[in-house]
Amino acid sequence: MILELIVRKYTENGQPVGSKALVDTLPIHVSSATIRNDMVKLEEAGLIEKTHSSSGRVPSREGYRYYVDHLMRPVSADQSELATIKSSFDQSFRRIDDIVKISADMLSQMTNYTALSLKPNQVATTIDGFRLVPLGSSRVMLILATSNGEASTQQFSIPPELQGEELEKVVHLMNDRLVGKSLAQAYQLIHSDLPVILSKYLHNKLGVVDVFSDMISRNAEDQFFVGGKLNILNFSDPKNLESVRKVFGILNTQDALSDLLSNDEHGVNVRIGNEISDSVLQDYSLITASYDIGTYGQGLIAILGPTSMQYSKMLGIVDVFRAQLSSKMLEYYKNLDGS
Repeated sequence: MILELIVRKYTENGQPVGSKALVDTLPIHVSSATIRNDMVKLEEAGLIEKTHSSSGRVPSREGYRYYVDHLMRPVSADQSELATIKSSFDQSFRRIDDIVKISADMLSQMTNYTALSLKPNQVATTIDGFRLVPLGSSRVMLILATSNGEASTQQFSIPPELQGEELEKVVHLMNDRLVGKSLAQAYQLIHSDLPVILSKYLHNKLGVVDVFSDMISRNAEDQFFVGGKLNILNFSDPKNLESVRKVFGILNTQDALSDLLSNDEHGVNVRIGNEISDSVLQDYSLITASYDIGTYGQGLIAILGPTSMQYSKMLGIVDVFRAQLSSKMLEYYKNLDGS
């Protein structure tokens, strides 16, 4: 009970907690001497620690871990927070990326932390087709449409030795061989069987293969959206600008975000301090939550904040948020299937 109260009070106001504050908070009468004795035991166990500027105590990383695993009771989002979440999704979205982006922005606003949102994995996404649009005498734009309603484009220059008719044949061949295939299957085919077949139409096929391959791999890779990047400044050490710069570097790099979140299991997970894979984030905590949309895949949302975050409140918000996001994603895909 003492550790739970220390964590709750410190995460609420950021002030070290002394025995007198606990005496005034406990529901039963306990002497200051008894509380001080219990605090000594907690400190010896490494669950709380003394600060340099106060006689009070603050939770250690191990203390937060014990609290989250054994003492914490998630606080459900209140009606106002639930209404805010529902209203943010109560609109029509034309692209899946729009839903993922607004989820990161809204989650950061609700928590005042930095929020991450990963679009659903593309296991079930298939290729609807390629289309070629001329942009001039020597440039074209290739469009890739996929079953999740997305369309991606890439412009490239036509090699002088390649005729427009030859390129159209290539596009028809790609559509004939790849439409209906998953992104993973298409990527494999474009590096195995198709180069041999393309050699019948093209003398120099490598550049063309690379264009198709790049488009498919871009659609298949993880894509993260970040909301509230500047919120990091609210709980970072202003004296350690190099550390802040490195944190922003992670938030601005898709590969770094993928490494950061790649080991998270299904459901809701909390990583505290040095439990996070990147040592730059040892003073932060990361809450992640997966969201399922049946056969359409699985995505992820996360919040990055200080180790002193209000875990019970944040977990309550994240849990409700992922349920609403999952529902909106499912609605989007079902509407797409019915159109």
